[in-house]
Amino acid sequence: MSSLPTMPALNEPRPVLGVLAEFNQVDKLLAAAKRVRDAGYTRWDCHTPFPVHGLNDAMGLRPTRLPYFVLLCGLAGLVLALLMQWWMNAVDYPYIISGKPLFSLPANIPVVFELTVLLSAFGAFFGMLLFNGLPRFHHSVFYSERFKRASNDRFYLSIEASDPRFELAQTKRLLTALNPTHVEELIE
Repeated sequence: MSSLPTMPALNEPRPVLGVLAEFNQVDKLLAAAKRVRDAGYTRWDCHTPFPVHGLNDAMGLRPTRLPYFVLLCGLAGLVLALLMQWWMNAVDYPYIISGKPLFSLPANIPVVFELTVLLSAFGAFFGMLLFNGLPRFHHSVFYSERFKRASNDRFYLSIEASDPRFELAQTKRLLTALNPTHVEELIE
């Protein structure tokens, strides 16, 4: 006889996924981000309706590695195009036309350029997805009804429960001390 999974009772406590603080001014969010960074939290983020100058520095984010990845992909395209054309023209199907060399760099520049650009574009697109951890179809902040204003006129700072320093009471105390307009637990 197989046992079916049971639904949790309505009065059972649901897990806390994090804490969300709402701010109505950019300056307050920047100050809060600096305090959370200095407190040692590592799994947290800021959510704004528009790009905020200085937020990356306030959060302590390091520069992206994406340009180096795109450069490597472009160089791989360049080398691949040169090898491909050398193989096709000089090795696989050598065809002498009017005494011209079997492989000549000027004749191959258009293909080299196109493959370099193509692999750089693929590197930028897929590298961005990879480095940003995308696609991410759901996040704990989506459980908050107030978070809908993040794309309009509010600024949010969320700390995830998976952070090693996360302790619910201490984290809520820290966020409350930053003078937000609202603090709430993100519950599944």
